[in-house]
Amino acid sequence: MSEDDSIPAPDASEKHPEKRRTWLDRISSAFSGEPSSRDDLVALLRDAQADGLIASDTLRMMEGAIAVADLTVGDVMISRSQMVSLPVSSRFLDLMKEVVESGHSRFPVHGENKDEILGILLAKDLLRGVVADNGPGNVRELLRPAVLIPESKKLNLLLKEFRLSRNHMAIVVDEYGGVAGLVTIEDVLEQIVGEIDDEHDDAEEGADQIAAHADGQYVVDALTPISDFNERFGAHFPDDEYDTVGGLVTAAIGHLPDTDEELTLGRFEFRVAKADARRVHAFHVAVLPDN
Repeated sequence: MSEDDSIPAPDASEKHPEKRRTWLDRISSAFSGEPSSRDDLVALLRDAQADGLIASDTLRMMEGAIAVADLTVGDVMISRSQMVSLPVSSRFLDLMKEVVESGHSRFPVHGENKDEILGILLAKDLLRGVVADNGPGNVRELLRPAVLIPESKKLNLLLKEFRLSRNHMAIVVDEYGGVAGLVTIEDVLEQIVGEIDDEHDDAEEGADQIAAHADGQYVVDALTPISDFNERFGAHFPDDEYDTVGGLVTAAIGHLPDTDEELTLGRFEFRVAKADARRVHAFHVAVLPDN
């Protein structure tokens, strides 16, 4: 067989199609208008949700994860006035009563005043200390080290530190070194996934989640179960895909709505009464007359 009759050798792109695809991807992406800012990225994600590529709950988590990079500890911390802290001089019985009444699992323990944080007490450590034979003589022996952080610390950095250190709570200090509040890993995660309820959170009754106003409108908590809404208003919204009114309306709007955004579903007009970067909290609802 002559050289002219030989089969030409494949070029590099035919030998390695994955390289050719990568090269083409790079060329096409240069002209595709890829997002160049965070707002562009959010808009792209919302378009993907509207096209059915991602679910509305996934969109909310993605937006929450993006927003976390802009938030600081001061934006989400539990303020000093709302902290449940325990005096180190308390008897074990008094400490147990405080733990049971609060329902929390971790507590800052202070000395003479609340700015003197001595450590963190875990409820499980207190319980073990109380029931153990020849247990600790005082609560100091049960304390774990307290982590102190400034209000200005970025939440994404704090979340990384929580993961690496396996701490679940940090004490927030102000510029003068005084205690400004505390923050937990749950507070950070709620900025991404939405509110996290546990067995100690009081479940709201359906009647409390739907409040009538004198003007004939209603304020409806976004976490109201769709079944409760249907029962109250004689509505027939499906609850097979979404459990709450907030999930239903957000999906219908197609993105996480801002305050005062409106949507009409059937004979109900929903206007967002309160919302933040991670979820809707409440709606103003007007019942429209039947046609």
